[in-house]
Amino acid sequence: MTEPVRPSSLERRSFLSRLAAGAAMLGLGSSAVRAQAAPGADWTPTVHAEDEWLSQMPGQHRFFFDTTTVAGAGEGLLYANNYFVANKNGYNLDDDDLAVVICLRHFSTPFAFNDAMWAKYGAAMAGPIQATDPRTKQAPTKNLYLDSSYGMTLPSGGVTLDALIGRGVHFAVCDMATTFFSGLLAQSTGGSAEAVYKELVSNRIANSHMVTAGIVAVNRAQERGYSISHVG
Repeated sequence: MTEPVRPSSLERRSFLSRLAAGAAMLGLGSSAVRAQAAPGADWTPTVHAEDEWLSQMPGQHRFFFDTTTVAGAGEGLLYANNYFVANKNGYNLDDDDLAVVICLRHFSTPFAFNDAMWAKYGAAMAGPIQATDPRTKQAPTKNLYLDSSYGMTLPSGGVTLDALIGRGVHFAVCDMATTFFSGLLAQSTGGSAEAVYKELVSNRIANSHMVTAGIVAVNRAQERGYSISHVG
């Protein structure tokens, strides 16, 4: 009778090593298993007074649109408007049934400031973010997303900041990016970065809130029950 071929100890160790490596790649290691088994119900986020405005917004549903680019700012306006329309058509929900926040951070931050700031600093603001007026093909001299007449030539499809403000939308404005742009604008005009910063902050669009950093606002909104959509 032929004896069954048994793997050598070296072969068994090699197989077990490969098995362990594969499990680790799939996140199935012993530590991962223990982490999954451990209940997380006891964890709750720390609440900070700086973020209280997020909780104070009324609404049965909460949505946070995260934008970081020129196009993303416009698309965020369009998607937010679609969100209102679809909830009205499909669920008969009114504007105040929805809590909507749009985050303007990174290269979308300059659109948090009004026409006066764009008239004064448009060329300097537009350069780093590569913003162009589709009509003049030059740097904008006004906040393009405050003008509905641009229609489909902009990613917003004609939806404006003011239109959404009228529907109750609020805006989280990145302070880190605002500080960065203040420095650039001060260099281009020979002014003071601190003075430019104060000027920008005092010329924000309505319903806007300065947040220490846009990415922090994304985190805090999610911890307070908002669904998050990164637009671009």
